[in-house]
Formats: sequence, structure tokens, C-alpha cells
Amino acid sequence: MKRVWNVLIADDEPIIREGIRTAVDWESLRLEVVAEAEDGEEALELALGRAADIMLVDLSMPIMNGLTLIGRIREAKPETKIVIITGHDEFAYAQEAIKLGVDDYILKPVNPAQLTEVLGEVVRKLDAAAESEQLMRNASKQIERNIGLLRERFCIDWVKGDVSAGEIREQLAFLKLPQEAPSAVAVIRWPEKAQGKSVLSERDRQLLLFAVENIAHELLAEAEHVLFRDGSGLIVALVWGKADQTLLGAVEQAARDYLRIHILTSVRPCLPDPESVAAVYAEAKADVNQESRLSPYVRQAKRIIEERYSDPGLSLEGIAQELCVSAVYLSRILKQETSFSFVALLTHTRLTEAIRLLSSTDLSMHEIAERVGYESQHYFSTAFRKAVGMPPNRYRKQTVGG
Repeated sequence: MKRVWNVLIADDEPIIREGIRTAVDWESLRLEVVAEAEDGEEALELALGRAADIMLVDLSMPIMNGLTLIGRIREAKPETKIVIITGHDEFAYAQEAIKLGVDDYILKPVNPAQLTEVLGEVVRKLDAAAESEQLMRNASKQIERNIGLLRERFCIDWVKGDVSAGEIREQLAFLKLPQEAPSAVAVIRWPEKAQGKSVLSERDRQLLLFAVENIAHELLAEAEHVLFRDGSGLIVALVWGKADQTLLGAVEQAARDYLRIHILTSVRPCLPDPESVAAVYAEAKADVNQESRLSPYVRQAKRIIEERYSDPGLSLEGIAQELCVSAVYLSRILKQETSFSFVALLTHTRLTEAIRLLSSTDLSMHEIAERVGYESQHYFSTAFRKAVGMPPNRYRKQTVGG
């Protein structure tokens, strides 16, 4: 059922107000006269207090004239519909009122048929505006109910590189996500089919993947994040806030402890540029796909490097002892399966994090060196120059203008 709209009549002549009241079948138009005023000041107070939807305003009133009243109403309640009542000798005033955005005007003496027609048109405008507002409210509720799904769909397109920088900014704002690139992209893979045909039904496999997603959601709860499946069935997380391999290691551990399955994870730091997300995702995806082909010892050694690269004392011998294998054997299979030596893997991990810190923080060279596991700034700078081709301070200036 459509609503009834409130009307206020403002005219300093009682006979005019009476004539307006008796000239219209208000009920048939779904209108109700809720107040009358004999001057502009009273009309303003009543309009704000009685929530008038339509105002019939005489331009010539004492204390506050119609033009001033209309201006004040337009500031306080711009959605209010205003019809002016004017005489032939007030045409200049009527022109000024039209500039203020009145909806229509009626000449004195008031013609009932004309007034009914004008009010009918105003009611149609109010009904249309109310219907549009209701549709917007319904759409907003629908969006809120489906915000998670909408975020997932956008992030799938984002990691595929199918959205421009402008579209990324618009979607982040629309979906109420942070207005910058995520701090990291994480990829989770369960290589249950990697060694041959799965012994689980697809239903059971999907239930376990869903359980892994729930674990990841819970462990990432303190950071803003979006978790979704990509086109190949990998679990992907875009994370704003702290996310590193230690956190993903906790997901792996929980999967082993509670689900009795072994999953592979990779987390890659993002650069500030939102368009870099697709490339970072591709790197993280390549990591887990490559890792699925690694032997358990190599996989564990890589995980230790990724989790403890900030320890200056991290060594091949120490990791080998922890894994209960010889350092010679571990060195050989690392080289065979990754094409990198232990030192190269450790250096790559440390310098990848150093590049992220140089690009996204104001930390000093000494602080960055310390955070990525170098005992001295000099040693860090030497390693960085050898790998990147320039010292870290110049890299920072060229990439972020620091």
C-alpha cells in the first residue's frame, strides 16, 4: 500500500488557506494537510517539525517571505516538494523561486482543477522517488548479504589481471576493502591427487578443502583478508596486515593435527602497486606447484628457511641436524630439486623480504639488514648489490623516490 504524503499550507490570508483546503479531495490524492502557517517563520518551524513532504508557499508573507523560506527549506530538507502560490503582479518573485528549484506554481485565485492536477503530478514524483529509494535499499541489502561472494569474484579477476588500476580502486571502495594493495598473497594447495588417483570421493575432498579454508579464515581473523578458490581449485588469500610463512606454517600444522592431511603453502609479499597482485599471485602459485614435486626433506628445509631467514645463525648444518640427515645429502638434494644451493635459497629469501621493506617502509638500512638476517649493514649491502646490481639505498630512491 502506497503511503500518504504530508502537506503544509503557508499563506498569510486565511481565506486563501481555507480555499485551498476545500478545493481538493486530499484523500483521493493520498495527501493529508498536517499544518498551516500564516508567515514564513512559522512555516519553517512547522515544516521541520511535522516532516512536510509538500509545501504550498505564498511568496508574499510577513516576517519571512516565501523566497527566504524556500531557500531555508532547500538547505534543511532538499527532498521536500514545493509549489508556490503567486499573483500576476509577483511574476519577478516567481522567477526567483523557480531558480531555487520549486516543483510548480499556481496563480491566484486558486483554480481547484489546476491545483488538483499540480498536486497529482507532485505525488507521482514523490511515489517515484520513494520507489527508487526502496529499490536502492533493497539492492544495498542484497549487496550486504552477498558481500563475501562479490569480494571473492572481484579478487578472482584481480589475481588473473583482468581489472585495470581504476577498476581496482572503484571495486575496493564499493566492496569496503582497504584502499591499497594487500600486504601479501597466500596460496594453499592440497596435492592429494599428486601421487596418483585419489582414494577419496570428490565430496570428501571438497569437505576437507572447506575445512582447510575454515582453518585459514580463523588464523587470518585478525587481519583484513579475502579467501577464495582460483580457477584451478587452489585456495588463495589476499591479506591486508601481517601475513608471512610462519602464519601459513600454522595453517599447515593445523591441517596435519586436526585433518590428518598435508598441505602446501606459499606467501609472497606485495608491492604497493595494486596491479602487481596478479604477478605476485602467479609467483605464489608457481611456488606451491613446484613444491608439490619436492621431496619431504627439501620441502621442510625450504619451510625452515622461509620461517627463520631473519636468524643470522641459520645454517645448512643446523637444518640438516634438525631433519636428521647429513648436511652433504641435504645440500645435494636441494641442488638437484631446486637448482639452487642452500646459500642461494637463503639469500634469495632474505633479499626478497629486503626489497619489500625497502619499497613499503621507512626503515633504515641497518634495521632492514637486521630484520632479514644480516649481522652487519655492510654485509647486507654487498649481498644486495651483487644480486640486484645496485646498493639498497639507490634501489629505494629509484623505486619509491625516497
